[in-house]
Amino acid sequence: MVNEQLLESYIAALLDGQRAGCRAIVEKVLQTGTPANVVYMEVIWPMMVEIEQLLRAGRITPVQEHMATRINRAIADQLQNKLPRKGVRGKKVVVCCAQDQLQEVGAQIMADLFESDGWDVKLLGGGLTNDDLLGFVNEYGPDVLLVYGATAKQAPGVRELIDRVREINAWPSMRVMVSGGLFNRAEGLWEEIGADLFAASAAQAVEVALSGQTLVVQDEDTQMNAPRKRRKKRVNRLPVESVN
Repeated sequence: MVNEQLLESYIAALLDGQRAGCRAIVEKVLQTGTPANVVYMEVIWPMMVEIEQLLRAGRITPVQEHMATRINRAIADQLQNKLPRKGVRGKKVVVCCAQDQLQEVGAQIMADLFESDGWDVKLLGGGLTNDDLLGFVNEYGPDVLLVYGATAKQAPGVRELIDRVREINAWPSMRVMVSGGLFNRAEGLWEEIGADLFAASAAQAVEVALSGQTLVVQDEDTQMNAPRKRRKKRVNRLPVESVN
């Protein structure tokens, strides 16, 4: 576990826009022997979640959020090559997200951790229409389509994307996973919109994708509490709008 005092120092430096200070704190964590993937899951990810919660609660300004998010993403970029590398799994994942910096960071962290685990990863990010996504997915044929960080206004578009995937049925074994944003705040929404899997955090995403099971545990950051369960295969579901 990363020292709590270091985490407090890191969030303070993030919100103050201290780029060099944040890099120094992360380097200090790495010098303790903490692996880069642990820094991803215990520093960068929880700080991203906390920044989003502070912004939603009106406790920080949009300027602070922008500075903090960009620093967090820059550090993730620097750490990416330090992640451990497992052997090739022969599995493919496509990661897309809502079109704002906070969600882009979350999607990038997810993509980096899947790549570290040996998956072939395509990070599409935000800003694409559902037609764009469907065209790419039908061509690429991933094992998992991961949609990260939808808002309340974007949720209907995500549902329409999932419905269209089911209607086309080009890759019937592909599973759709959702995570972040509204899905982490509205318990059970992932099931209501027809997703196969839900991951409450980056730490869970790879495990959930490999096992085919959704594991949701009570967590202060994600505010979710539900049992572990296996999803039944869904067929003949879902028409299309933009996820962003």
